[in-house]
Amino acid sequence: MSAILDIKDLCVEYRSGGLGQGTKLAVNKLNLSVHTGEVFGFLGPNGAGKTTTMNVLLGFVNATSGSASLFGVDVREPIARQRIGYLPELTYYYKFLTAEELLRFYAKVFGIPRLEASKRIDQLLKLVELESVRKRPIKSYSKGMQQRVGLAQALINNPDLLILDEPTSGLDPIGRMKVREIIQRLKNEGKTVFFSSHELGEVETVCDRVAILHQGQLKVEGRVNELMQQYQSNLEQIFLKIIGYQPAPQP
Repeated sequence: MSAILDIKDLCVEYRSGGLGQGTKLAVNKLNLSVHTGEVFGFLGPNGAGKTTTMNVLLGFVNATSGSASLFGVDVREPIARQRIGYLPELTYYYKFLTAEELLRFYAKVFGIPRLEASKRIDQLLKLVELESVRKRPIKSYSKGMQQRVGLAQALINNPDLLILDEPTSGLDPIGRMKVREIIQRLKNEGKTVFFSSHELGEVETVCDRVAILHQGQLKVEGRVNELMQQYQSNLEQIFLKIIGYQPAPQP
């Protein structure tokens, strides 16, 4: 399979405080490839470097050294991001808009012709199961419904690669299940999905491969079933072992 996302020796360094306070290496010589049609889980505790890496891919942050490319094009070139969709962890939309109005706005941003946009909006609202509430203002939606609107927005340009930052954060079990089902449908359509998550049980269910970062470094990368066989445990136990978590002794 061809690599749709390719990261080589990526380093991102931040100034850690005021003048003279030195620097912090947020991402340290990261090497990673994601292939066409994969669902790839990007894992790590808070502060591991996941969001920083995503921000490099999205052009929000410049790498200190190393390289990253999308579809064979350096991420520093705006054209590299024409074929991606993005859902941030914290979404903000004009809550007075309806789902239909929001999607039509983003269709205009991407220059999608009106008839094609209408067809695409119908398909997406069906995919995220919001057809029946398409004319209700987003402010009346639950957190899970708002997250699904966000997914529809990320898909309006029919991207080949979807980048999701904590797509199930703060959702109840039903909301998480619906997002997981949408990701599975996207995979069945041949889309490539790259997402970070703390919901390891769901990652275990939907992902083909995963990478675990800790303190900016790649610790483990591989197919989920092979890692579980290698470590003889589930993904959550593997994760805790990799980051060196020690449970507190019971009184």
